[in-house]
Amino acid sequence: MAGLQAKHIIGGVLSYECLGDGNYRFTMKMYRDCAGGGAQFDNGAPFSIYKGDSQTPIATILRPVSQVIPINPEDNPCLQIPPGVCVEEGIYIFEYQFADWPSDESYTISYQRCCRNEGVTNIVNPDDIGATFTIELTPFAQAVCNNSPVYNDFPPIVICANEPLNYDHSAFDPDGDQLIYEFCAPFIGGGKAGLGGGNQFGCDGITPNPACPPPYEEVEFVNPPFSPLNPMGGSPTVSIDPVTGMLTGTPNLQGQFTVGVCIKEFRNGQLLSIVRRDFQFTVTECEPLVDASMGGLNVQPMSNGYRVTSCGGTDIQILNTSQDMNHIEEVVWRFKLPDTTLNASSWDLNMTFPGPGIYEGALLLNPGNIGCSDSTKVHLEIYPEIHPDFDYAYDTCVAGPVSFTNKSFIDEGGQIASFSWDFDDGTVDTANYHATHIYNEPGDHLVSLTIRDQNDCQLTKAETVSYNPVPALILVRPNDTVSCVPSEVFFNNLSTPIDDSYDIHWDFGDGETSGEISPVHTYRTAGIFDIRLEITSPIGCYTDTLFPALIEIQPPPVAGFYYAPEVLDNFNPDVAFFDASEYSVHWDWYIDGNLVAQKPDFEYSFQDTGRHEIMLVVTHPQYCQDTLVQVLDVVPKTTYFLPNAFSPNEDSVNDYFKGVGHMVGATDFHLVIFDRWSNVIFEADSLEEAWNGQVRNSGRQVPAGVYPYVVSWQDPRGERKELRGFVTLIR
Repeated sequence: MAGLQAKHIIGGVLSYECLGDGNYRFTMKMYRDCAGGGAQFDNGAPFSIYKGDSQTPIATILRPVSQVIPINPEDNPCLQIPPGVCVEEGIYIFEYQFADWPSDESYTISYQRCCRNEGVTNIVNPDDIGATFTIELTPFAQAVCNNSPVYNDFPPIVICANEPLNYDHSAFDPDGDQLIYEFCAPFIGGGKAGLGGGNQFGCDGITPNPACPPPYEEVEFVNPPFSPLNPMGGSPTVSIDPVTGMLTGTPNLQGQFTVGVCIKEFRNGQLLSIVRRDFQFTVTECEPLVDASMGGLNVQPMSNGYRVTSCGGTDIQILNTSQDMNHIEEVVWRFKLPDTTLNASSWDLNMTFPGPGIYEGALLLNPGNIGCSDSTKVHLEIYPEIHPDFDYAYDTCVAGPVSFTNKSFIDEGGQIASFSWDFDDGTVDTANYHATHIYNEPGDHLVSLTIRDQNDCQLTKAETVSYNPVPALILVRPNDTVSCVPSEVFFNNLSTPIDDSYDIHWDFGDGETSGEISPVHTYRTAGIFDIRLEITSPIGCYTDTLFPALIEIQPPPVAGFYYAPEVLDNFNPDVAFFDASEYSVHWDWYIDGNLVAQKPDFEYSFQDTGRHEIMLVVTHPQYCQDTLVQVLDVVPKTTYFLPNAFSPNEDSVNDYFKGVGHMVGATDFHLVIFDRWSNVIFEADSLEEAWNGQVRNSGRQVPAGVYPYVVSWQDPRGERKELRGFVTLIR
C-alpha cells in the first residue's frame, strides 16, 4: 500500500471485456498529477465486487499497477506550457470468474481513492474528497456477453483559454452497439481519514478496502456557474456531441476543472452499460508563434523560401497562408527592381510587374517585433506569353478526316518546345504539328491544343468541332444469316459515324421495320429476305444500302417419338423408342434427366418401377432445337401364392403353411385362417410368419382337415388386393 500522501488524483475510467462462461477481464486507467509530492499509484489497489443491493462484497481483489505511462503535453508550437505540468497514467488489469452467470442481478465493480487536486476550481472542497471508479455489469450485458466501449484517446492535458476547443472524446465499441455521450457528475470516493488519525481503509479513508457499496455520492459543483452539464463554462459553452463524442466550445476561464463524461451503450434500444470517465482539464493562456508561409497556383516551396512562376501574365497573385492570422498585426510584401522597390501591405499579394523577367522579394510578418515576427523569400519568374491557336476543315456531309492547322506562337521570339492535340475521343497526338483525325463517333467534340515552351510553361486552346456526316460506307454484321423459325437475329450496325441523333430506318424484308441503330428482329416465317438500311444525319445528309438475300430462315425442327410396348411393369421392363421427328440431324434422349442415347431409335430396360419422364431434344442442321416430353409408367405389380396342403409332423418336410411371391412395395399385409365354425385359429401381419398347425401357433394342435383362409395386402400404388382359398392340413 502506498504512503499516506493522498493528493493529485486527476481522473480515471473502468471498462470490461467478456471472455465467455462468466469470465471477465477488467481494466482501470487511473490518472495522477505527478508534480510535487503527491501519492504514487497503489500497488495493492482493492477492487470490490458487489451483487445486486448487497452491502457486502462477494470478493475484493488486490491488484498491483501493471504499467505506468508518462503523458506529455501536446507538442504545439503555439502553446506556452505552464511550469510543473506532469501527468501519469496507471493501468490495472485483472480477471474474475462469476459463479452465478448470467445473473438476473447486476454486479458492480468499484475502486475508491482520495484525494483530488486542491487547485480544482469547479467543485467544492476538492482536496477533501477522492474519486470512485466503477462500472455496472447489468443482467442484459451478462446475457449477451457484452464488451464495454473503450475511449479512443487520452484527453488533452492543457487547453488554450479563449481558443476554440475541438477534441474527439469518442470511444470504440467492439460489438458495434449504439453509443450516446453526455456530461455527467463524477463520483466521490474516500476521504482524509488515515492522515493523522482514523482508519485509512474505511469509507472516509484514503483507500477504502473493501471499496464501499453503491450507490455513490456525486461531487458538488460550485454553482453558479458550474454544474455536471456545464463543468467548464466558456463562450460558447464547452459541450459534447451526444452522437460523435466531439468536445467543442471556447473555454474563457483559466484553471483546473473536473469533468465527467459518460457513455451510455444501447443495443436494440436497451441500455447495456454506462462507462464513466472522470478527468481534470487544465485551461491556461497560450502564446502563439508566427510562421510565414504562402500558397497558390504555381507556388512551390524551396529550401530558403518559395519559387513562384508565371507563364505570360504580369498580374501576380500569391496567397498568404501564414499562422496564426489572429496574432499577425503587419504584413509587408517587398520586391526589388533595378531602379526601384515594389511594396504592398495587403494580406494576399495582388501586384502588376513591368514584364517578363526574374524578381527577388520577401514576405515580412510583424517586421521589427522581436520574438513574434517571421519572413520568407520569394523568387518570382515571369515568362513570355504563349498564344495557342488552330483552324480546322472537313466535308460536313460525307464521313472523312478532319484537318487541323496549328497557328500557335510565343511572344518575344519564344520557342515552342512541345505540343499536344486532344481530339476528345480518347486520342492524343504529340507527333504531328498539323494534325489529321478521323472520328468514329458523331457529335460535338471539344478539341484542345496545348503548347509548352522551354520554361515548362503551357497554355491550352479548346474549340468545339461539330461533326455529323453520314457514313461513307454502310456496314452491317448480323449475328446469324442462316437459321430456322423462330429466329432472333441481331443486326450489328458497324457504320460510322452514327449515334441516336441520326434517323435510322431498317427494312427486314418480311414487312417489319425498325428505327434502332443496331436492332434485334425475330423472323417467324421461313424464307430468304433482303435487308435495306437508310441513314440520315442531323443536318440532312442521306445514304442507303440494300443487302440482297442476306437472311435465310428455314423450317424449324419438330420433335416426335413413340415407344413399344405401351404398357410396362416390373415383370416386363424392356421398351423400344422410335424417332418420329422432322428436320432434325441430332437426337438427345433423356430418361429422368439423364442422357441415355444420341441416335434416332434405341432400346432401354427400366430398373425401377414408377412414372418416368422421357425427353427427346432434336437439333436442326442450323442448330435450332425442339423438345418433346412424355411420361411412361412402369407399373409395380405384386404376386402371392399359398400351398394347398402341409403336414406339420416335425419331419422337416412341409411342416409350415407359408406363402411366396413378389411383394416388393406391398404394405398392410394380413393373413387369417379359420376353423370350420369360422373361429380365427391363426393370423399374421408379416410375410415372414408361417402357421405351424396349432391354434395361434402356441395352443393345441388342430385336427387334420381343410381350413379356409383370407389374405390381403395393399400394392405399391395403394390398391387393395385379396386372396381367398383353402389349405388341407395332413396329420
